[in-house]
Amino acid sequence: MTARIARVGIVAKQGLVEASEHLTRLAAWLHEHRIEAVFETSTAVLTPTIGAQANRSREDLPNYVDLIIVLGGDGTLLSMARAVGDLGVPILGVNLGGLGFLTATTLEEMLPALERLLAGGMEIEERMMLSASLRRGGQVVGEYLALNDVVITKSAMSRIIDLSVSVGGRHAISYRADGLIISTPTGSTAYNLSAGGPILFPTMDAVVLTPIAPHTLSNRPIAVPGAQRIEVALLVDQEVMLTMDGQVGVPLRERDVVEVQKASARIRLVRFPQKDFFSVLRTKLKWGER
Repeated sequence: MTARIARVGIVAKQGLVEASEHLTRLAAWLHEHRIEAVFETSTAVLTPTIGAQANRSREDLPNYVDLIIVLGGDGTLLSMARAVGDLGVPILGVNLGGLGFLTATTLEEMLPALERLLAGGMEIEERMMLSASLRRGGQVVGEYLALNDVVITKSAMSRIIDLSVSVGGRHAISYRADGLIISTPTGSTAYNLSAGGPILFPTMDAVVLTPIAPHTLSNRPIAVPGAQRIEVALLVDQEVMLTMDGQVGVPLRERDVVEVQKASARIRLVRFPQKDFFSVLRTKLKWGER
């Protein structure tokens, strides 16, 4: 990335007071390099000295900046990715949370990463997103974006739910299960992995369907091309939720249809060239350790 960076948006996990000193350090570095810092509103209040500077809401921030730095965990980055949508603003994720597959840059690496970015020495990796629409009675009643996954799941007190799935306009499979995960390659290391789904290389053009605790043991996860349109119909009258990235939730009704397809938007993540996907997997999943 060699384009001039004039304004940088800064987002921290909401209420993360321990991020204060790192925000102050980052703001000082940007000021020294004559780059304007634009803070997300709830991030600005974490440090009093920053509060008076330019700030924008999380939804508006991507419209005003050339780069966004996210300090927190993957959840913070996921919410920011949905706000960025198809604007194409690159995101640098700095890990202040736990596992952190998306926020793979450490605090110690944050400023060196920015130095290298300004010098054109960082890589920008594009990740596919999912577009989900909810149809009820033949009418679209909601449209959503997801970077990790779109999930249909029963409530804690519900019985097994029945789902009918079509792929590319043709009936593919019927599930009796606790739910269904429709995951991007990026999301393959999230809920999909916990439910026994496969890990996909993050730049693949594919989507994984992973049933949650299926009643039929032969119902296994399946990967389909990213260009395929997936439709899921709910066939039971129970408490069932549709969630995007585990952060946006919508209750479903019997006969609702959820249509999922590859979104036109692609998220651009900044990373060190030497920090490839397998090095992240080895670190985060502790591969090779006894």
